[in-house]
Amino acid sequence: MLAARASTASRLARNFATVVDSAGVKVAAVDNGQPTSAVTFLVKAGSRYETKPGVAHALKNFAFKSTSQRSALATVREAELYGGFLSASLSREYLALSSEFLRGDESYFVDLISSILTSGKYLRHEYSEYVIPVIEAESVAASSDPATSALEAAHALAFRSGLGSSLFASPHSSVTLEDIKSYGASAFSKGNIAVLGTGIDQATLSKLVEKSLASVTSSASASTSPSAYFGGETRLESHGGPETVFIGFGATGPADPALAVLAAHLAPQPSVKWSQGLSPISAGLPVGTSVQTVLLPYSDATLFGLLVQGPTAQGVKEAAKVATKALKEAGSVKGDELKKAIAKAKFSAASSIDSRDGILNTLSSKIFSTNEVSVDTTLASLDQVNEAAFSKVVSSITKTKPTFVAVGSVLELPYPDEVGL
Repeated sequence: MLAARASTASRLARNFATVVDSAGVKVAAVDNGQPTSAVTFLVKAGSRYETKPGVAHALKNFAFKSTSQRSALATVREAELYGGFLSASLSREYLALSSEFLRGDESYFVDLISSILTSGKYLRHEYSEYVIPVIEAESVAASSDPATSALEAAHALAFRSGLGSSLFASPHSSVTLEDIKSYGASAFSKGNIAVLGTGIDQATLSKLVEKSLASVTSSASASTSPSAYFGGETRLESHGGPETVFIGFGATGPADPALAVLAAHLAPQPSVKWSQGLSPISAGLPVGTSVQTVLLPYSDATLFGLLVQGPTAQGVKEAAKVATKALKEAGSVKGDELKKAIAKAKFSAASSIDSRDGILNTLSSKIFSTNEVSVDTTLASLDQVNEAAFSKVVSSITKTKPTFVAVGSVLELPYPDEVGL
C-alpha cells in the first residue's frame, strides 16, 4: 500500500519553476492563475555574511524607509492605496523583502522594492526614531522566548561563526548608520540578488526586474568561510516560559534527504487529531510535555535536533530521555516503518508548495545554485533513502559531539549525560 501511494505522489509531482538569468539577477516565478500576486527580493545579506554583529538585523529594519523615489510615509500610503502588503524577514543566509498585491499591480511593487536596493537614503532620524526601537523590541522578544533562545544558542555552539551569528542585534548594539550603509552597499549587488514571484508570469517578472535593477552594480556573490560543525553545551537561566531543552547534531555539506526521513520518523505529531500517534517518542512523553523535530538545512550545513518543552524540569528531563533513546534506536528502523517515514517526509515536501511561504522556502534554498526547481527531484531523492543510507545517517550524526542547550531553571534541568547523551 505504501509503495502504491509513493508511486501516486511521484506521478502528481511537477516542475513548478524555472530559474532564468535576467541581466545578472536570478528570477523564478510560479503562476497558477490566482487573483493575487507576490514578489520577494531575496538578498544574500543574512547574519552569516554580516560584517559586524547585528548589522544584518539593522539592515532588515531599514526596509521600506525613505528612498530617492519616495519617503517612508509615501511608501505606506501608496501601498495601502493599491491594497498591498509589505514585509521584510531575515534568515541566517538571506534578507527577504516581500510584497503581496492584486494581480496587475506588479510594476509598482517591483519598482518599490527595487528602490530600496538602489536608492535607500538611510536617514539618521529614521534610524533613531524607527529602526532602533524595533531592533530593541525584536531582540527583547526573542530573548524572552525559550525556543528562540535555545535555537540561537544552538547555532552559536554548533557553528560558532558564520551560521552561528545571531539573527538579532543586541538591545544595546554598537551598529552605526555608516555600518548599515556599508553593509547594504556590498550586499545589494546583482550577484547577491534573486527575485521570486507567485501569481505572475515569468517573462513579465523578468522584464520588470531587468528594468528596475538596471543601475545595480555587478559583483561577485557574497561569500564566507565554509561552515564547520563543533557542538557543545550551554545553560541559560530564564523565567516565565516553558522549561526547554534542545538536543542537536550538525553535519556539513548539502542536506542529506535521509535527515528529512529521520525527522518524519521521530516527529510525535499524530496523523489523526486527538490520537497519540505512532512515533517512537509519542507513547513515552509525560503529560504536558512536547517534542518537536527541528531540521534546518543551509547551503553548506544542516542542524538537526529535538526541541523538548514542558511546564516542569522533571517532565522535560523524562521527555528528553525518551527522545534521545528514540533517536539512537532509529538506525535500526527497517521495512514498513522506514516506508512510513519516507511517505511522511514526501508528503511534507510536496505539501510545502501549497502556500506562498512554502514556495518561497523551497525556491530560496535552490535558486542560487540551480536552474530547475522541481518537486520531482525532492521526492526522488527521498525515494532513494534505503535502510543502509538511513542507518548510516543516524549513525553519523549521533557519533558527532551533540549540541545541548537548556533554557529555564538551569539548576533543575538535565545535563547531557542525564538524558543518555
